[in-house]
Amino acid sequence: MIDRDLLAKDREAALRITPVSRETAKRLDLLVEHFLKWQRVVQLAAPSTLNTLWTRHIADSLQLLPDLDGAKEVVDVGSGGGFPGLVLAIASEEKKFHLVESDTRKASFLREAVRVTDARSEVYAERVESAAKRIATPIHMVTARAFAPLPKLLELARPFFERGARGVFLKSQDIDDELTTAAKSWNVNYQVRNSLTDPRGRILLIEKAERR
Repeated sequence: MIDRDLLAKDREAALRITPVSRETAKRLDLLVEHFLKWQRVVQLAAPSTLNTLWTRHIADSLQLLPDLDGAKEVVDVGSGGGFPGLVLAIASEEKKFHLVESDTRKASFLREAVRVTDARSEVYAERVESAAKRIATPIHMVTARAFAPLPKLLELARPFFERGARGVFLKSQDIDDELTTAAKSWNVNYQVRNSLTDPRGRILLIEKAERR
């Protein structure tokens, strides 16, 4: 059950953390309303997070915007409910986003949300391995949120890293363990910083990743 008063307060809190233009905020409002409508039939996010949708999901995604400087084409893997890819697309109109989501129902939501928000995005209703073969344009950045453990995520993003892309991933406080495991098979040049929205969250910025 959505508490509209709580949701409105959460929106204010989120936009204090990650300020955006008035026009972008309006488009994000459209995304949230569309998201809540679809949530009734397709679980796009845990029901317990809906009253904090803005801080938990929207601002969490928006905090990656500075990392996308210079990136004209972005691939978001496991886009799900649009986090972070669609949110970032709405907030950065000059960039093209490729949203990859293998769940056909979630992909349908994404296509409708792209239409409603007029985001500069293309949706791929398929696995990352398949989409990577079809995305022919140069990719400058790969994004992901709560999609897969780092070793698997690196492997899935490997075709883009091999073409010179960087990566920025929203991860948990367990990132050190994931990096230790990944180092057995990968040489990774990375930085880690704390999340602005979750004291347990971490942001992993990958400048370069190569298979050993």
